Amino acid sequence: MLIDPQNIPERKTSNYPEQFKPLVAGRIKKRLGDAAGLKNFGVNLVKLEPGSCSALRHWHNNQDEFIYILAGEVTLVTNAGEQILKAGMAAGFPAGEADGHHLINRSNGIVEYLEVGDRTPNDNVTYPDDDLIAKDNSGVWIFAHKDGSPY
Repeated sequence: MLIDPQNIPERKTSNYPEQFKPLVAGRIKKRLGDAAGLKNFGVNLVKLEPGSCSALRHWHNNQDEFIYILAGEVTLVTNAGEQILKAGMAAGFPAGEADGHHLINRSNGIVEYLEVGDRTPNDNVTYPDDDLIAKDNSGVWIFAHKDGSPY
């Protein structure tokens, strides 16, 4: 199916618990994969405003993730430290590898990238820097403290 990203609505919301939402307030997504009717994986066109993060630093038990930088310069933070990614660079995060990752826009301009992730069910997400875990419940993410108590 042919789609024009210009016609896809922007989504600036987050399903994180309230205390974490300000960290991703400058993240704007267009769900290209949903617009194309994809079922097995998602593709998002993401704009990241200066000072914003792509997500909390995290890793998935069951789902792979991939990013491709289209424009701008962004800092990738992983267990190994920080790296600058520029347009044309990419990074992948295999399922089950306990390497927490996220992007931070420390530049003065907007960063644009493609974000691709699979939709393997029953996924769990670990957030190594925060008192947060997430579990996939039939496509709905349920957030809890690391001790299992709900937010």
